Amino acid sequence: MSTLTTIRPRSLVRASGGPRYAVALAVDALGTGLLRPFLLLYGVTALKLSAPVTGTAMTVAVVAGLLCMPAVGRWLDRGARTTVVAASMLVRALGVALLLATPVGHVWLFAAAALFLGIGNQAWPAAHAALVASVAHGRDRDAALAAGRALRNAGLGVGALIATACLAGGTTALRALAAVTGLAYLVAAAVTRSVRLPSATVTAPAEERDGGDGLDGPAPRMRALLAANVVYAFCLNVPEIALPLILVTQLHASPVWSAAVFVANTVLVVTLQVPVTVLLSRYSRRTVLALAGVVLAASYAGFLAATSLGPGWGAPAVAAVSVLCTVGEIVYAGSATALVTALAPDRLLGRAVARFELSTGFGLAVSPAVITTLAPHGPTALWGSLAGATLLSAGAVARMPYACDTPAGAAEPRPSVK
Repeated sequence: MSTLTTIRPRSLVRASGGPRYAVALAVDALGTGLLRPFLLLYGVTALKLSAPVTGTAMTVAVVAGLLCMPAVGRWLDRGARTTVVAASMLVRALGVALLLATPVGHVWLFAAAALFLGIGNQAWPAAHAALVASVAHGRDRDAALAAGRALRNAGLGVGALIATACLAGGTTALRALAAVTGLAYLVAAAVTRSVRLPSATVTAPAEERDGGDGLDGPAPRMRALLAANVVYAFCLNVPEIALPLILVTQLHASPVWSAAVFVANTVLVVTLQVPVTVLLSRYSRRTVLALAGVVLAASYAGFLAATSLGPGWGAPAVAAVSVLCTVGEIVYAGSATALVTALAPDRLLGRAVARFELSTGFGLAVSPAVITTLAPHGPTALWGSLAGATLLSAGAVARMPYACDTPAGAAEPRPSVK
């Protein structure tokens, strides 16, 4: 079994890219957490823009970031992995600079700032996954990817709290927060560029080189995986969108229940992501990903049953079922990106992870519209549709004959990172 079965912190840091790169990971996590709620607050409060205009600019920024993903993938496959990670930081630093230079009421400069921030935020996950795949292999890499996700979730929670606290300080506090975030991105970019990837990492182990997927060709099996991932990604918006919508509008519960579900989701992901990923490393990634779909579908069925209880018992029942949904999310997040990095030949790894992040982004983009469209038609329409689609996706994943995706074996040699 992998040496990371015991989750040694030092080994996890090394597999994640080394101590210096850990600084960049922390900055990305906190910066992303700050900018998600902060950008909307800044546009409405500091720049006096209307909420619809601010929201539209942020949506366009996310879409533009997704459209850049194919180019990011090709850039990664040219070997520029630390360069792309650093560029995602520099682009966001530029976005913050534009934000600080935007006069009150100026829509277009704010839109440009949001655009650069959106591109940087979308490019980071693929660049990070490719870099980790360059310095770690097998289950060490899976645990490192899981740790990165847990850190990002922690950053989202802490960043949202800081942004909300700064709101009480008015425009001056918001501008100071933006300036500090921009400087942190610059420092993180410099630190990332100082990480030297050894030449030994350009070739992955034989187990992982030949995914049998032919990403330079039709790649029908990878397409099936990406299509399934669009549906799986809906689970990431369930705690933020679906459950608050159901709790408040259908069960007439206090908003405290929605906040409790969100906090519990964040805490569970942060604390359990790495241990659960390592625990399930005895099984193939494909099997674990299919299992995630079954768990998620079961949670959706649980939400259907919970909402039938009506006001009173419905809210605590939904909160209890949300724990199962979070477990499904953890299992999904720990296996999906890891499966893609294991399947793709090293020379096409950048394009593979870029396509995967594009499918995730697409799922996150369309899920609010799908959820809000289905919800008015009743719990069966919403939860029944999600459960059925997720089970179909899990079945498609389970039928994929990926021979290279095997359970963890002996620990693989890991190159050092300076």
